[in-house]
Amino acid sequence: MTARVKLTLRLDADGKPALGHGKIHLLEKLEETGSISAAGRAMGMSYRRTWLLVDNLNQLFKEPLVITRPGGGGGAFLTPTGKTVVTLYRQIEEKAAQAARSDITELENLLSACPQKTSPE
Repeated sequence: MTARVKLTLRLDADGKPALGHGKIHLLEKLEETGSISAAGRAMGMSYRRTWLLVDNLNQLFKEPLVITRPGGGGGAFLTPTGKTVVTLYRQIEEKAAQAARSDITELENLLSACPQKTSPE
């Protein structure tokens, strides 16, 4: 049995990390739950960390990706731009995985069946 390899992407803007699978997963969880706190909990993050990531994403783009409803428990949702960003990222990810499929298969065949994390001794 060969190890399974999954291609993940990080997109940089002006040399700085902008989007990766973690932020996209957060946006998908937010869309699913309708709540910043629930999305963060689902990903094992504090509310503060989740809110900072959402704020960072909102500042990164010309238009906000996430809008919150005022008041306690008001909820949050993806804007049309937020939905477009998630869709585009997933399309880029899929196209890159398809383009690299044969190389990934070759790499999988070189890996041991159960990769072990090693630490320097």
